[in-house]
Amino acid sequence: MISVEEHLANILRQIEPLAPETVPVTRAHGLVTASDVTSTADLPRFDNSSMDGYAVRRADLEGASPENPVLLPVVGDIAAGDQATHELVPGAAWRIMTGAPVPAGADAVVRVEDTDGHPREAKFRVQPEPGANIRRAGEDIRAGEVVLPAGTRVAAPQLAALVSAGIEEVEVVAPVRVVVLSTGDELVRVGEPVGPGQIVDSNGPMLEALVREAGFFAVHVGHLPDDEDVTRKEVRHHLDHADAIITTGGVSKGAYDIVKAVLTGEGTMEFVEVAMQPGKPQGFGLLGKRRVPVFTLPGNPVSTLVSFEVFVRPALEKRAGRLVGDTTTTGLATTSWPSAAHRRTYTRVRVTRDSTGEYAVEPVGGHGSHMVAGLALADALAVSSEEATEVEAGSRVELMLLRPRREIDGRLAGEGA
Repeated sequence: MISVEEHLANILRQIEPLAPETVPVTRAHGLVTASDVTSTADLPRFDNSSMDGYAVRRADLEGASPENPVLLPVVGDIAAGDQATHELVPGAAWRIMTGAPVPAGADAVVRVEDTDGHPREAKFRVQPEPGANIRRAGEDIRAGEVVLPAGTRVAAPQLAALVSAGIEEVEVVAPVRVVVLSTGDELVRVGEPVGPGQIVDSNGPMLEALVREAGFFAVHVGHLPDDEDVTRKEVRHHLDHADAIITTGGVSKGAYDIVKAVLTGEGTMEFVEVAMQPGKPQGFGLLGKRRVPVFTLPGNPVSTLVSFEVFVRPALEKRAGRLVGDTTTTGLATTSWPSAAHRRTYTRVRVTRDSTGEYAVEPVGGHGSHMVAGLALADALAVSSEEATEVEAGSRVELMLLRPRREIDGRLAGEGA
């Protein structure tokens, strides 16, 4: 057997980010910039007011104070979006709204709170500082400057910056399109009748959801029968368009392990046993002219989930050009549970809090990798080392979260209330 680190390193060594492509900026959400993105405009695009108030010349308000207000006539209003050209003559003021263009000749904006707010002849109780409450053109970014460096994932704030900077198209690492294939004659699709000896395919929907939750695109979810010719034809068909293929089942040592039989010797495919529980039988390789990564995972649902989190998710993130770090956390075991000797063990756990407010965890569901009921309650996978044969109550364990942390914290806050 090889270690988890060895198998993951072998996978990541072969994975390459997809080639760049140019997409409309609104389709760049969730993708990674393949080159620096530069602004096409100054931001702000024009001098504008940061307050509702009055555009003035400072010199006209010499000595203004609450005790000695200065009275100026108001020549009109300038609203946000006003496209007319305005000029401020000495001895007057313009009433101006937040975001509206500052008229030529004005060198400050007085907040409405520092006046009596009169729309035609206002009393000013302060002399503003130079440039007070004016957002100068280009003070945020200048045309030609980098808005987003290469390698940045475009989330909602980045999208707002790109659109504001006049960006219409972005060069990004192409979106990762994933094909999911469950295998086995015993499987039936959701909604179909379940006959004797058959089970509903839960791996397909689960992997599709995992792919989507991770920010990738599940473009096909299908089923392979225990037939070598059909399996070979289906896999080869998807090599023409998929950016990754995930299969489940058929990779162990049984007489009907079709995936292993079909793919052995193809491309760079290797089938190995990894020192982990669950998920020991694993396969990975690059197939076809496009060198598509193919992950062959064990078929038991818990094994599939663990394998995705440990091996597939990091590989897809590299495929998408993402730069990510370790996202694990820790918790305290509230009870003891067994750990497989000589194998890294991933135990489904439910998160609570101890008396100090730290995460505390206990196992949910049975230990078998076929047991799916515990998945519904699991918040995380508790990871124990190859040297451990038991996780002791009170010990600190590493956690791979299966839900967003804010969702876990929200549930715990609700239960506490």
